[in-house]
Amino acid sequence: MSRREIVEVGHPVLRECAREVSEEELRSDEVQRLIDDMVETMRAADGAGLAANQVAETLRIAVVEVRPGNPRYPYKAPIPLTVVVNPVIEPLDDEVERINEGCLSVPNLRGEVPRHMSIRLRYTDRDGEEHEEVRRGLTAGTFQHELDHLDGVLFLDRVDDPATLTTWDAYERFYRDTFEERARSIVERTGS
Repeated sequence: MSRREIVEVGHPVLRECAREVSEEELRSDEVQRLIDDMVETMRAADGAGLAANQVAETLRIAVVEVRPGNPRYPYKAPIPLTVVVNPVIEPLDDEVERINEGCLSVPNLRGEVPRHMSIRLRYTDRDGEEHEEVRRGLTAGTFQHELDHLDGVLFLDRVDDPATLTTWDAYERFYRDTFEERARSIVERTGS
């Protein structure tokens, strides 16, 4: 395993739509190595997720994990390591919350993004097993963020009020406590 460079906003690969991964490709050493590298890269950056586009690969693969004590996301419920290949999301209802998001590919910037609070997630795991799961709350938002990357969409495109854009320093100073209180109430209400 090795850490890969995380490309930043402005890199053309972040605007590309990733292509589906075939069963044969998924079994290949190359793709399995990519998945391992993505996990290591995400963990080293204290991320909650990482899409293949973010390491300059246009395959429909993302990894998501929130470990307890993550300094970037102390308010998020833990998410066990989940590797999603060829994922599809379906909102389950109209409930939407505004989530203050950041992104490893958009350093030093955060903003509020409306996200569905209940989704159905269909994907293949790294071993080729198919899954269908319901994800709720901030966890649902995390998966939506990563799947957006696979479609060439950044959280910046989803910010509906540009006045919510802040640097990390401004977020820490003026908005963190208020958002984290709201985020914790979402986790309490939804369980994730």
